[in-house]
Amino acid sequence: MDITARSVAQVILMGHEMERAEGELRGFLEGLGPEEQADLVAIFWIGRGSFEAEDFAEARATAMAEASVPTADYLFGSPHFADHLEAGAEALGLDVADQEDDLL
Repeated sequence: MDITARSVAQVILMGHEMERAEGELRGFLEGLGPEEQADLVAIFWIGRGSFEAEDFAEARATAMAEASVPTADYLFGSPHFADHLEAGAEALGLDVADQEDDLL
C-alpha cells in the first residue's frame, strides 16, 4: 500500500467537512500520486462492501485499470465517501483514529 494512514485520515476528516473543505480536499487528492489515489479508491470500495479486505490487491488493480475520472470527482459522487473510507481503513487495520486525533 502506497498511501499512508495519515493521508487516509486527512481525507476522512476533510470529507466530513465538505462544505468548508471541498477545495482543499480536491487539491490534496490531486496532489496524490496515481498509486496513492488507487489505494484510496480501493479502501473506499472495501468500506462500501464492493471488495473484502483480503482482496485489497485486486481492488487496487481494478482502481488503476478503471480510473477514468479524477479521484476527487469519483469520491465526491458518493455522499458517504468519508464513512466508507473509515470502514475500509478499519477493515484493513489502518489506524486512522490516532492519525485523525493528531490532525485536529
